[in-house]
Amino acid sequence: MAGTKALLAFFMFLLLFSWFTSSGIWKRIKANNSIHTERDYQSEHADVEKLKKKSSEALSFIKKNGYNELTCFFIDMTLPSGQKRFFVYDFVKDSIQRSGLVTHGRCNEMWLEGRKYSNVPGCGCTSLGKYKIGNPYNGRFGLAFKLYGLDETNNNAFKRFVVLHSHECVPETEARDEICQSDGCPTVSPQFLQQLKPLINRSPKPVLLWIFE
Repeated sequence: MAGTKALLAFFMFLLLFSWFTSSGIWKRIKANNSIHTERDYQSEHADVEKLKKKSSEALSFIKKNGYNELTCFFIDMTLPSGQKRFFVYDFVKDSIQRSGLVTHGRCNEMWLEGRKYSNVPGCGCTSLGKYKIGNPYNGRFGLAFKLYGLDETNNNAFKRFVVLHSHECVPETEARDEICQSDGCPTVSPQFLQQLKPLINRSPKPVLLWIFE
């Protein structure tokens, strides 16, 4: 009796598997996975090319102003916050060394839809532009690095208390949805900040951070 039930169950499984693989459901799943993979590849490739162009501009500024000529940090605000958009760029290898998630400012709203940028003290927004990463200190959220805005679009960063720090709300891995938002600080995950820490602390020259779109 047990053998007969097992045999019937096996044949039922074969019938269901045959129906599923020949149905439109299976074809749609395969198509969606294929499209998703292709889009991911194209997006990643486009980001690399964009960063290569941005790195050339950054290196020219770095050499002229005495910054670290080996490493630079880039944040691409055109990417969704659930996707890795904080990039550690290696000038020697001309490639991305590592990447992580990072927040953007909510501009004093409960939840900011889309993107807004401002340099006004108290605005709670992200400010685009180049930043000098300063000394580390222990702040409200633990380890943090002071930031000094180098452009007209972000020269109030220090007085706005915009710093590079971490928060547990930022996940370590990419997310389907948008992640948490900040009051204007580029906030990363605790683990990612620990990866950035030696790159900043061991550098004999200041490291450049560039937030752009």
